[in-house]
Amino acid sequence: MTEPPSIPTIDVHAHLLLPEVEEAVAGRPGLVEAQGLDARRNGSAALAVNGPMVGARVPKLIDVSVRLAAMDATGVDVQLVSPSPSHYHYWAEPQLAERVCQLANEGTAAHCAKAPDRLHGLGLIPLQHPELAVALLDHALDQGLRGVEISSHAPGRGGTREVELSDPRLASFWARAEETGALVFLHPFGCTLDERLDRWYLSNTVGQPTENAVALSHLIFSGVLDRHPGLKLIAAHGGGYLPTHIGRSDHAWRARPDARDCAREPSSYLKQLYFDSLVHDPHVLRELVRAAGPGRVLLGSDFPFDMGADDPLGALRAADLPIADFHSVRGGNAAALLNLA
Repeated sequence: MTEPPSIPTIDVHAHLLLPEVEEAVAGRPGLVEAQGLDARRNGSAALAVNGPMVGARVPKLIDVSVRLAAMDATGVDVQLVSPSPSHYHYWAEPQLAERVCQLANEGTAAHCAKAPDRLHGLGLIPLQHPELAVALLDHALDQGLRGVEISSHAPGRGGTREVELSDPRLASFWARAEETGALVFLHPFGCTLDERLDRWYLSNTVGQPTENAVALSHLIFSGVLDRHPGLKLIAAHGGGYLPTHIGRSDHAWRARPDARDCAREPSSYLKQLYFDSLVHDPHVLRELVRAAGPGRVLLGSDFPFDMGADDPLGALRAADLPIADFHSVRGGNAAALLNLA
């Protein structure tokens, strides 16, 4: 399968580690409790694997020269780099949360500036403090980043309710993201099914696609996407279970008055969103392209973690898409989204 030289291969799902963020939260109240929750959700067997797995990948997560060499080895020309979701720290109080996001934004920008033709970055906002989201989105954009990464929800703090993506308190954030053209990368961290998923790495294999489906459903059914049709939101992990099971959502919209806060059938909004290709199954990838449209799927690898794709182009080729769709997913869609010449 030939690849037009004018279209770069672009991976929109790649991560980095920022030691300065972890230094900022070390010893702060709330960190131990958050780490305990993460341990309960994942279980001891997963934690025993995670430490060595991440440790072996630290050079790829920190060193730009190692990152570029790995990209070259897999045929990736450009990465959209986002902080590891472990840096969210949604437990943090406002002042610390603001500092975490500023450090993440500045650190990601500095990392990408070492190879500006090949690396573009996303920053963070404190989803648990919606009142800070607009200012920190602007801070990320001021660093030259393309937008921000968010989780599927933020837990409630100090008696306040959980922040879902449908929360009215996020209205100004969605409006600002639409106004500026900022990218919003939806990447869950942690699943609220908690200890039910604490064996066999279900916290990730089942938890991540579940969280994606729930978060996207909040955006769709609440009418956020009706109010902000120009929002540029990319869902990691192919949007989880939602795109391939969207028929049930359409049925609920038609059958139940309590599921009619959005203007149209839920499946129509898939063509208003973007999805990465990281679904680990060529049949599912073909269905994602069918459901969302070939112009809405972007190459994603979850570089460099073990639940990602070591050969994202090979995974894309295995889906045996029509040649035009293959090149759109390989890089054409992302090039247009990033306004790359």
